[in-house]
Amino acid sequence: MLAVHVSEPVEDAVTEPKQSQKAQPEALATFAAAAVHGGKKPDDVGLEATLATAAIPTNPADKNDAASKVLREGVLGTDQGADEAINRLPDRIGGKK
Repeated sequence: MLAVHVSEPVEDAVTEPKQSQKAQPEALATFAAAAVHGGKKPDDVGLEATLATAAIPTNPADKNDAASKVLREGVLGTDQGADEAINRLPDRIGGKK
């Protein structure tokens, strides 16, 4: 049997970003900015998040509920309340609800 000894913790780049790293803009914010600017990403949307492009805090349970209802509607072909669940989520373009 092979024994492996790790004397120092290994940094996980996915779960433990370096403190010097800045947050990236949320992808949907970049898409939304491009959509309202004729399909071209505005020059002021760069590689670092701003107040306008930072992630919007959203309850994961609300996102899961909306996603489940959208998928159920697609499979069953009947109204499962997806529109209402989606409308309860923050809206990137129309503002926070």
